[in-house]
Amino acid sequence: MSNKANPVLEAHPMNGGDGTYSYTKNSYYQREAANVAQTLIGDVIGMKLDINKITSSTNAFCIADLGCSVGPNSFVSVENILEAIKHKYQSGCMSSQMPEFQVFFNDHAGNDFNTLFANFPPTRPYFAAGVPGSFHGRLFPKSSLHFVHSSYATHWLSKVPEELTDKNSPAWNKGKIHYTTAPEEVVNAYAAQFAKDMATFLEARAQELVVGGMMMLIMQAVPTGIPHSRVPNGVMFDFLGSILMDMAKEGVISEAEVDSFNLPVYTTSPKEIGELVERNGCFSIERMESTSPWLASKHSNSNYGKTLSMSLRAGMEGVFKSHFGSEITNQLFNRLCDQSGQLTHQLEESYSCCREGTQLFVALKRK
Repeated sequence: MSNKANPVLEAHPMNGGDGTYSYTKNSYYQREAANVAQTLIGDVIGMKLDINKITSSTNAFCIADLGCSVGPNSFVSVENILEAIKHKYQSGCMSSQMPEFQVFFNDHAGNDFNTLFANFPPTRPYFAAGVPGSFHGRLFPKSSLHFVHSSYATHWLSKVPEELTDKNSPAWNKGKIHYTTAPEEVVNAYAAQFAKDMATFLEARAQELVVGGMMMLIMQAVPTGIPHSRVPNGVMFDFLGSILMDMAKEGVISEAEVDSFNLPVYTTSPKEIGELVERNGCFSIERMESTSPWLASKHSNSNYGKTLSMSLRAGMEGVFKSHFGSEITNQLFNRLCDQSGQLTHQLEESYSCCREGTQLFVALKRK
């Protein structure tokens, strides 16, 4: 048994604090994603979680939220999970008493845990602890968790595939910052890195969860058979890339700076996830369902384009800043905000392709 901490990997935390560009004030779409999944989480807990079996030898029920950022969405998700578990106890069919709840909030060490801790609900019905570290590796002792939750976090890769910045590689991603409209070799490099990261993620969780414990993932997804360039994420990342190339043509930055930058994120498909879970062999898929939070967000928000621009900045400013610096990054997102109407227009065309859903809910049980 190894007690070694997981390695230090690339970390790109969301904007901390509670300022204008903070994640705290600009995580509307992630909240919509959690809201869409709330009923699904409750249903699966009610039907599939055997609490008597997994808590027979302990008085504590341990939950981990992986990629918690700075709140407040993480608190809402935890509340929903606890309500579903408590409802199961209170339904009268449980033979054991309701346990005490311990919730572990995890994110990279660079995450703004101070803001997270400062915003903890004052009357929370659980004990709370922060756990710094990458979920692309072990975070907890063996068989110490009963439930794992992660929302809009597993699309972040542990690193950018190295071949993307190698001029001698067929996967050199010249003039682009993502795989969306790139050659097949670039797409394959991203997919291979995601598969490697997800294999590590599943292996770690398999060791940390008790037998019968559950894990629920809410993930960005591309519908089967739909090109990456036609889903909202792909449209947005291409749009950001085009702004950077405009800045290069204007001499604000060099094209080489764009060529050497790639976003470390990958949007998976239901087929890919199913194959990766099966390959791991430690989990059964209890439910997998596609939903459409993008459409719900669009129709409930009159300032859609600007809100989206601010959300992108809150979530990705750190990635761009580490490569281009603060001044260029500020220009980039100011231009994005100015052109948010054009971005909205381009996104309109992608919605007709995404009726199957661009969000994936996956409920897994430890065998």
